[in-house]
Amino acid sequence: MVTTLDDTKRNAIAIKLASIKALQQLLIENEQSLLTQGLDAEISDRIRDFLKDDEKNLGIIETVIGQYGIQAEPKKNVTEFIEKARELFKGSELSLYEKVSQHELLKHQVVMSGLIVHKAAQKVGADVLLAIGPLNTVNFENRAHQEQLKGILEILGVRELTGQDADQGIWARVQDAMAAVSGVVGSAVTQTTDKSDLNIQDVIRLDHNKVNTLFTELLQSDNPQKIQEYFGQIYKDLTAHAEAEEEVVYPRVRPFYGQDNTQELFDEQAEMKRVLDQIKAISPSSPEFKDQIRKLMEAVGDHIRQEEGTMFAAIRNNLSSDQSEQLASEFKAAKTRIQEKLGVVSESNV
Repeated sequence: MVTTLDDTKRNAIAIKLASIKALQQLLIENEQSLLTQGLDAEISDRIRDFLKDDEKNLGIIETVIGQYGIQAEPKKNVTEFIEKARELFKGSELSLYEKVSQHELLKHQVVMSGLIVHKAAQKVGADVLLAIGPLNTVNFENRAHQEQLKGILEILGVRELTGQDADQGIWARVQDAMAAVSGVVGSAVTQTTDKSDLNIQDVIRLDHNKVNTLFTELLQSDNPQKIQEYFGQIYKDLTAHAEAEEEVVYPRVRPFYGQDNTQELFDEQAEMKRVLDQIKAISPSSPEFKDQIRKLMEAVGDHIRQEEGTMFAAIRNNLSSDQSEQLASEFKAAKTRIQEKLGVVSESNV
């Protein structure tokens, strides 16, 4: 019988992603607090821009975690650090300059954590690298925020020490540094700044791309343990994806996509779940196993082509951008809840 495996490396990445999410939430709290500190207009405007980006990026991180497919808790030491940092930031012990300095260091921590996850994903598997792809946007926007925070620190530091304003040439240097960062990493940015989140088509397509990559990795492997691991992830991903679509997406699109078309999607997923359970009973070392996987892959491919073709077109023609982004948020929330119900919550081993 095929059982799902808790792969150590994959769980470690899941815990790291949970820690990044918790730190991102702390960034948002800090920026909300800074806006109450009596900053001048230009600095306040920049902090508001950070806040808008960070709220959007929190949504992207949540998308990545759902796409990754393993729900985890942050490491204990990260949780303890956040509690101490929150208490310190809200108190009067630190000057404004020191609070912004701590915030810049926190940005750096989130950037480095995101880059480490990206590099680790390259070693673990193509499906993992694909799942965390949107995290690049968060990494590089936070990197750009760091450059601006350096300018803010110069202004606040000089003002704190001398009572006078610093040379305003600071912002020109900051803009040059930001341009350099953009020039290096611009091609990796996948999320536009005028969107609050990915839309439902984006999120579903990410799931589709990941499962196709898992199918490819499984079929190319001759290692029964790796084959079992890949199938375990396929089973969890397809089950959570299907149930979330059936709960949130299909009822929403039925009025404009049509009863027959929508029912066809329901029926295809019912058959897919039946086949998944059938494959679970086959040994991964049996030739029959990969034969059944190929049949499942073909059926899933037909289902994907219908969704990305006619259903996506119907969504574009009938839902506004805000509505499709809201539907994505509801889909992600449902999928997270289903993943937890399926028993894929990873406990921190700290």
